[in-house]
Amino acid sequence: MKAIKEKKVKLKKRFFLLSSAILFTNLSLNLQAKDKKTKNLFLRPPGALNPKEFLSSCIKCGQCVQVCPYYCLKIADITDGFGIATPYINANERGCYLCDLFPCVLSCPSGALSHDTTLVSDVKMGVAVITELNSCLSFKKKRLKQSDVLNLISYKTHNQKEKDVVEKIKSKVGEKCDLCASLCPHPESFKAIEMINLDDKKAPLIKEACVGCGVCAEVCPAQIIEIVPQATYSKIYGDNI
Repeated sequence: MKAIKEKKVKLKKRFFLLSSAILFTNLSLNLQAKDKKTKNLFLRPPGALNPKEFLSSCIKCGQCVQVCPYYCLKIADITDGFGIATPYINANERGCYLCDLFPCVLSCPSGALSHDTTLVSDVKMGVAVITELNSCLSFKKKRLKQSDVLNLISYKTHNQKEKDVVEKIKSKVGEKCDLCASLCPHPESFKAIEMINLDDKKAPLIKEACVGCGVCAEVCPAQIIEIVPQATYSKIYGDNI
């Protein structure tokens, strides 16, 4: 019993620290949003070089966008500010599913997407954060309803890969929500995000292997997950959390 209580205390402390980190992150994002250098906030494809090198290397050919089987890549336009015609991901609409062989990387002729990116462990897109745990369907002990995922299952599909995602989401209707964890494309997803017990409730916990692909943000019915682009786990959560 003592061991269980100590574990719960540690989890509560961890979530408190995570919440503090999230508040700090959101404040930082708000401050940066006022800066003209909003290019740093773009969520880039796997293998993207650091912002300055990426912008100088990308030739704006759009090859990565054309080969993405999940249609997650968009082209920045004049309304997106700096970096017009460069590829980016809006994770709330469609995350990156970390495809085998990374076709986006292989198609990049300039090296703006580094060809050294061959494994998921090489990917450093950003880090996910839980912004409002109390709104999480799982934490509220609510089962997933079709209305919760209507926009996800109504998504226009172009190929079997996308259809498989829709079918997996449909299969979760009626169950306790764990879409963020069950659809995580990381080959060792339990090292990136995990549903844990907290006060007799299930809650998602972002872990060190998270690469910021954004799928959890895409499929979260409560929309409580955000991706901090180009951030590291230790930068957001600290080394001792």
